Amino acid sequence: MNEVPDMPSMAAIQMVSGPDVAENLTAAAELLARAADQGARLAVLPENFALMGRREEEKVAARETEGDGPIQSFLAEQAARHRLWLIGGTIPLRTAGDARRVRAACLLFDDHGQRVARYDKVHLFDVQVVGSRERYAESATIEPGDRYVFAETPLGRLGLAVCYDLRFPEQFRALMERGMEILALPAAFTAATGLAHWETLLRARAIENQCYVIASAQGGRHANGRETHGDSLIIDPWGAILDRLPHGPGVVLAGFDRERLENVRRQFPVLEHRVHCET
Repeated sequence: MNEVPDMPSMAAIQMVSGPDVAENLTAAAELLARAADQGARLAVLPENFALMGRREEEKVAARETEGDGPIQSFLAEQAARHRLWLIGGTIPLRTAGDARRVRAACLLFDDHGQRVARYDKVHLFDVQVVGSRERYAESATIEPGDRYVFAETPLGRLGLAVCYDLRFPEQFRALMERGMEILALPAAFTAATGLAHWETLLRARAIENQCYVIASAQGGRHANGRETHGDSLIIDPWGAILDRLPHGPGVVLAGFDRERLENVRRQFPVLEHRVHCET
């Protein structure tokens, strides 16, 4: 674990969530308290932090109405208690009309506990994992979002994305064009895809958009038998890994250095060199 930085700091919370919401919230609270004690001002919980059920349908049963429910109340209370800007991984929220599915909502709360942004996961993980028997069909229980989300925070301009979104660089380029300086990406990458691509893709997103990346992961063996990759990371705008946690629950912490970000963008002005050509 890095020492507490002098500059405003960012935390990625790594968990091994299970099927009991109350137990998961207790575990998240302990990790958030640890992050706050080490000076974090912005913290990111992983995807599905409140529930990794034995069956995908369990998220539908646990869904909340926007603005009301124990998971949302927990996030607001934790943000206010620790004076943290808090990104609540994803939680299941009711859709407008499809009772069989939920929105995988990534919620941002300010340090007074007020919700200031909501991003609904756009890209859904409907895949057969290469070289394994693992098959996933998120669209069976999740309704996709339809917009990218950007928010202003005291540390910097923040872009929100979730897990499988990482494979779609156009999403991050759109956020960068809005002025993104920090990318928060909660995730629950599989062990196989994480080993193959996780670090590579995260560092690529940091390098090509010259921004900080906070990647908060699930990392371990879950009650449903699934193994997630873990390796939560904080990466700087040059692609350097500032801190990481390979496996198991814990806190990853690093400082937000505005001078570093501005120097990278000024000295290596790749974002200014983009050329749009017709095909």
